Amino acid sequence: MTAVFIAELTDKDALLILSLATKIRPRIVFASGLVAFTITTAIIVTLGRILVSVLPVFWITLSGATIMIGYGLWLLFGIRNDEEGLKREEIKLVARSTERNAWSVFLSIVPMLVLLDLAGDATEILIIVFVADLQNVVLVFAGSLIALAAATALETALGHTLSRVLSLQRIKLASSLVFLTLGIAVIVGTIVG
Repeated sequence: MTAVFIAELTDKDALLILSLATKIRPRIVFASGLVAFTITTAIIVTLGRILVSVLPVFWITLSGATIMIGYGLWLLFGIRNDEEGLKREEIKLVARSTERNAWSVFLSIVPMLVLLDLAGDATEILIIVFVADLQNVVLVFAGSLIALAAATALETALGHTLSRVLSLQRIKLASSLVFLTLGIAVIVGTIVG
């Protein structure tokens, strides 16, 4: 599940977690991420299991890899331009955090992360590929959740301590390269093995 960890570090919800951790108490951001990723991982693993029961594993894996390559190219060539939307949502959440208690901030962040994660998230495609390849829903759920929790902890810590060093351009470049590499590796592995 190292691939899930690496992929999550470069995904759009990672940008939000990094950004929120610069302005909101890190434990609230981390807890929100952990709850949101538990919800989305359960949904995606279930979806992956349903797909495996209907479609051949070969085609699920090949499709997932192709989507990862497309996502990587989309990021690399700057077609993805959702930073303004993320920035607007971040501003709303930060404004709420100064007006409300920790629970209301937590309850505002969780649904936003769930929606952001389920709205075309390439990490989730990778999880579906793992469900198809490993055929073990519990193992994929547990491994993915551990990887996502570790990524969330790292993103929160980085956002809290190194917010002035991180560049959005560098994160997007790293993200595109990760998804291109994963997509190509999965295609080669599917066709060869």
